[in-house]
Amino acid sequence: MAWNRRDISDAVQNGDDQQTVKLVKEAIDEGIPATTVLDEGLVPGIQQLGALFQDGEVFLPEVLIACRAMDRGVEELKPYLSVGDTHKKGKVVLGTVEGDLHDIGKNIVRIMLECGGFEVIDLGVDVPASHFVDAVKQHSPDIVGLSALLTITMINMREVLDALEKSGLRDRVKVMIGGAPITREYADQIGVEGFAEDCAAAVDEATRLVAA
Repeated sequence: MAWNRRDISDAVQNGDDQQTVKLVKEAIDEGIPATTVLDEGLVPGIQQLGALFQDGEVFLPEVLIACRAMDRGVEELKPYLSVGDTHKKGKVVLGTVEGDLHDIGKNIVRIMLECGGFEVIDLGVDVPASHFVDAVKQHSPDIVGLSALLTITMINMREVLDALEKSGLRDRVKVMIGGAPITREYADQIGVEGFAEDCAAAVDEATRLVAA
């Protein structure tokens, strides 16, 4: 069967991990470069589903299933890719701020960012400001992503910004925030560069920030 980028894209959108892997294998066997399969087949599939999610035409379960199919496809490609091929866009340090133990939204954002071509260092939940500082020093990311689900913990986002400032690191990274209580107005109020209202928007916003 001849290589067809749309077939792979459709398989990802449909969350059909077995078909995704099968088509990726066939493309590699045909001699299609792994980067082409990634950039023209897998990535457009998850991007198109993200756009449908933002428009309210699909819902979170479909996104998660599609991400699983995308992950399976990328795993199949990994022997033929360098690390730089799969993480072309940039590096993100991600975590839920101190006092907040919610991780479902953060985990979905991590998956979407990885599918979208970012390398993600996930610090987990209940992350003190000092740990974000240490991660920036260690990993030199392009973006720091902060998540909060509780109104009482969103104020800790400002503590992270203050810690980055005191450490002389604030100018080295862009900061993006998100979570149920977070608004664009709050992002502007505390002076961060990015805001995402959902997992699909996080990829678009991160892409915008690294290009800025």
